[in-house]
Amino acid sequence: MNHYETVFILNPVLSDTQIEETVKKFEDFLIKNGAKMVSKENWGLKKLAYAIQNKKSGFYHLFEFTAPGEAIGPYEQEFRRDERIMRFLTVRLDKHAIEWAEKRRTRLKAKA
Repeated sequence: MNHYETVFILNPVLSDTQIEETVKKFEDFLIKNGAKMVSKENWGLKKLAYAIQNKKSGFYHLFEFTAPGEAIGPYEQEFRRDERIMRFLTVRLDKHAIEWAEKRRTRLKAKA
């Protein structure tokens, strides 16, 4: 099982309900394909550095999870098919990135 992190940007015209449905859809897809969620973060509405699909902002979300490598291809294909997703990036984390992500989560919990 590899450790992965996905950041995706949702279209800013979506309602709160549509955003929740989309996030739940991708979380369920991962779990169905043998992944274990480590962390989920909602970064909220952020201004984009450049326009994507003529939009200047988007809702950012982060998933951190462990999954078998063969689950990533279908997972990314699902992102490409969903018109609510403007951009996404999935990266495999090495031991240093995993350590950094744990520190980041600890800092976030301390702030809350």
